[in-house]
Amino acid sequence: MGRGRQKAKNTKVARDLKYFSPSTDYSALEAELSHKSSDDNVEYIDKWADLYEDEAEEAEKDKVAQKDD
Repeated sequence: MGRGRQKAKNTKVARDLKYFSPSTDYSALEAELSHKSSDDNVEYIDKWADLYEDEAEEAEKDKVAQKDD
C-alpha cells in the first residue's frame, strides 16, 4: 500500500513522454546527414597496429620454427 500516488505520477510522466513530439528541423537534419567532410578521403591508420603481431604472422613464425627443429 502507499504506492498509488507514486504509480500515478510515474504513469503521468510516461504518458507525457510517449505523446511528446518536439518540432524537428528536417532541413538541418538533411544538411548534417549529407555533409561531406574532408576526413572521408583520409585513409584509416591504426595507431595500435604496431603493438601486436597479426595471427597470420605468428602462425608463419611457428611454421618456420617447427621446420628448423
